[in-house]
Amino acid sequence: MDRRAFLESAGATFSAAAVAGLPRAAAAQSAPIRIGMMAPLSGVVAAGGREMVDGFKMYWEGVGYEVAGRKIEVSVEDDAGNPDTALQKARRLVEQTKVDFLFGNLLANTGLAVANYVKTNGVPYFIPIIAANELTQRDRIPNVIRVAGYAASQFPMPLADWAKKQGHRKMATIAQDYSFGHEQCGGFCQVFTDGGGRIVQQFWNPLNTSDFSPYLGQIAALDIDGLFIMELGSDANRFMQQFANFGLKGRIPMLSAMNFTDQSVIRTAGPECEGIVSSAHFAEGADNPATQKFVAAYQKKFGILPSLYGFAMYSGAMWVADAIAKIDGAVEKRPEFLEAVRTTVLTDSPLGRPVRLDDYGNPIYDVYIRKVVKNKEGKYWNTPIEIYKNVSQFWTYDPQAYMKQPTFSRNFQGIKQS
Repeated sequence: MDRRAFLESAGATFSAAAVAGLPRAAAAQSAPIRIGMMAPLSGVVAAGGREMVDGFKMYWEGVGYEVAGRKIEVSVEDDAGNPDTALQKARRLVEQTKVDFLFGNLLANTGLAVANYVKTNGVPYFIPIIAANELTQRDRIPNVIRVAGYAASQFPMPLADWAKKQGHRKMATIAQDYSFGHEQCGGFCQVFTDGGGRIVQQFWNPLNTSDFSPYLGQIAALDIDGLFIMELGSDANRFMQQFANFGLKGRIPMLSAMNFTDQSVIRTAGPECEGIVSSAHFAEGADNPATQKFVAAYQKKFGILPSLYGFAMYSGAMWVADAIAKIDGAVEKRPEFLEAVRTTVLTDSPLGRPVRLDDYGNPIYDVYIRKVVKNKEGKYWNTPIEIYKNVSQFWTYDPQAYMKQPTFSRNFQGIKQS
């Protein structure tokens, strides 16, 4: 069975460039292309890390671990969600395993540690999950590229615009107290207040908060039209359940960052997740054929609906495979390889619409406003209710002017005082 037939029979989406990546005379190199992949396979976000590995390997299995006539070898290391461990594993992959490029990591602090390492040696590093704004803004590193990824503030911006259009004028926020939470909240708050809205109060909770009642008691007392929430992992599940137990579900509209209602969270949730609105480039409940083909293939292979982590790593692998095919497999020529990655337009991804990078190495997406509903199988998933076209990491702001403001933090949320 040829490669295209294999992919179609498996129900998987496929990359035209990867399918075309059969042996070519110009790329007849005997050495395999070695990829070093890092994910948190232990620690608090291990479930997401395992899905990263699943999505990444699913793509390479679908193309027979071969692109442009060269075999692909993937070495996986556990970064444990710890920046020191991530740095140690990156060094091992580069200096001992001799990988051609690095891929992955989940938490921002691990990604930043690896980015600082490759900044000194030029090793290509591709980050479909790491969303730290600065990596494609003020502190851009040429060999660090966000293939199939996103900037942390990017998707909350259209959600803030949507919230204003729904008549929300007074909002509060709650988020995990680290850079990803600061940046996601900052994107929402800046757009919301620039449009005339008011952020009444902001709450910051530490990672692994077991009891949200002190925050929920204060939230319940506020005069607000809605709450923007940024929680991921087990914190998200606990917040949803406790929010409902407090009697706030149905009383205060819940708007959230996409990780809050990701499949990695809601597949184990109950009615407490229903109706929550979020924003993202990917919605497993979208009805376009490419998305549903990928969802069906993923579900068939792993028995679950795909999360952001599986989707992003699958799409990231596809992106880089397309670039490798463009240069006939010559990844050793780093400048040509990196340029091929930057100029690749992904036309056949699970999103079903073209995706390209901006001038700073971050993708431009059509962004869904999504709502959690039950599908026909009785499982909760995110389905689109509106779409914003061509959303950049800078929203509608001028990039140069935008990057002159401070980076988002607890102390700077881009809030315009009303």
